[in-house]
Amino acid sequence: MHDTTPLSGRLRLIATVATFGGLLFGYDTGVINGALPSLVSDLRLTPFLEGLVASILPFGAAWGAPFGGRLADGLGRRRVLMVLAVVFVVATIGCATAPAVGVLIAFRAVLGLAVGASSVIVPVFLAELAPAHLRGRVVAQNELMIVGGQALAFVFNAGLATALGHLPHVWRYMLVLATLPALALWVGMIAVPESPRWLARNGRFEDMTRVLRRIREEAYTPREAETVRELAAQDAERPAASVLDLVRIPWIRRIFGIGAGMAVINQISGINAIQYYGVTVLQDAGFGGNGAFYANIIPGLVGVAAVGLAMVLLKHVGRRPLLLTGLAGTIASLTAFALCYLLIPGESAARPWAVLACIVVFVGFEQCCVGTVTWLYMSEIFPLSVRGVGMGACAWLLWMMTFVVGLTFPLLTDALGVGYTVLTFVALQVAALVWVHRAAPETKDRTLEELEEHFRAA
Repeated sequence: MHDTTPLSGRLRLIATVATFGGLLFGYDTGVINGALPSLVSDLRLTPFLEGLVASILPFGAAWGAPFGGRLADGLGRRRVLMVLAVVFVVATIGCATAPAVGVLIAFRAVLGLAVGASSVIVPVFLAELAPAHLRGRVVAQNELMIVGGQALAFVFNAGLATALGHLPHVWRYMLVLATLPALALWVGMIAVPESPRWLARNGRFEDMTRVLRRIREEAYTPREAETVRELAAQDAERPAASVLDLVRIPWIRRIFGIGAGMAVINQISGINAIQYYGVTVLQDAGFGGNGAFYANIIPGLVGVAAVGLAMVLLKHVGRRPLLLTGLAGTIASLTAFALCYLLIPGESAARPWAVLACIVVFVGFEQCCVGTVTWLYMSEIFPLSVRGVGMGACAWLLWMMTFVVGLTFPLLTDALGVGYTVLTFVALQVAALVWVHRAAPETKDRTLEELEEHFRAA
């Protein structure tokens, strides 16, 4: 019989504050979508520099992810998130006031470091705070904030393009708005407690018990505290984890293989090509004027609704069936997307709306079933002793895949056309479906400690 204790009000508040990091993640990755047209014109960017500006953030994120994971293991999840909030503010202001493209690229790279670090720390922090039966819902809240941040970026981009589109530097206004959630993250984290599992790992058992009592409220049980304490005591006797531990120890190597696979399939659908170049794709499909900006809002809002649906489904449906369903849906919708480009004449009035419909369905399946579940998998499968370094390594791989997709998408579409480029993503999704069916275990309703014992015994 599964525990049905509801989420406490205090834990709900803590999760909301912590996921402002996810909101920043989403806004900073989505805002470039609408900022690029005016940015290219204002700074007279070549196609190569345009691609570099768009993709340098995930490149920075790839290095911020493992670095952030190690910092969070050493200094604590809460403290590092507060530092990252300051980095977000400084780097955002630097991007918005950049006098030249070189300065913009440099600050976008720094912003990427903060995005990558938060992409690792926030899911791990939430997974360590939540009880087992609510972990999926709590960690999925971060994905909701990510797509919410992207949707906000699309809405603000459309509004600013309409109101200030005559100004060559309208992109600066689009970028600077990210300072507001960064300030909210810093202020909110002042009142957020440290992860009880990190406290236990560092021998602070009284603080761990106090935090568990505080965030569980009436649902607190001494048994959970004792379990966390026992495993933390065992981990404390082991040497500090390194990247080599992920491949040297057989049972951890198996976990790392699963986490790395999840990182790859998160990106090989091409979801971030849509997030970065959605306005450009919709303009190419046939939307004129500011129509592409407003059409781009629709998949952004669908993404938010899809993650909201995922938060409900994760209470009742296992990770594996949800992921398999999502991959089947992305394969079908991407195939339809490619056929729209290949079979519908460019001058047809139906073409832009058919393409938009395919993008909407694709984003719905991707955000509900694939993006949400892959981040959840990565946050919960690693044992405490290597959780930070393991999540960091997987996030590094995920962000490098994002960088590759973002940098090569314009080159591929130029060489192959949008239709055949999308068919390439379809083939990769088919491979991902086969891999998940063969390799991905079920993790629903199992505590982090039970998962560790399962992988040790396998």
